[in-house]
Amino acid sequence: MRKNGVMVDKATGQPMLSKEDMERPVAVPFIISDIPEYRSPVDGRVINSRSDRRDDLKRNGCVEYEPSMSPTKGKIRNKAFAAKRGLQVSEEFR
Repeated sequence: MRKNGVMVDKATGQPMLSKEDMERPVAVPFIISDIPEYRSPVDGRVINSRSDRRDDLKRNGCVEYEPSMSPTKGKIRNKAFAAKRGLQVSEEFR
C-alpha cells in the first residue's frame, strides 16, 4: 500500500524501509503510461503502443528525432521555409 508516495505496511501503516538502509524507503516501481493511438506518417498503419512505435520505426528505416542529429542542430536557416511557416530564422543564420 502507498501513502504519500511511500510504501507502507497495511497492518501498521508504518513506512516500509530497505533492509540495506533502514532509513531509506523501499523502492517502488515507476510506471510510464502508454502513448495515445496515432497513424504512422510513413505507411498509415495504426500505432497503439510504444512497441508498435519501435516496430514502425524499424520497419520503415527511421530513427527517433534528436536535434543533435541535424546539421543545424534543429535551428532554422532557410528564410523561405521560415516565412512560409510563420517562423524566424535562427540568429546565427541571419
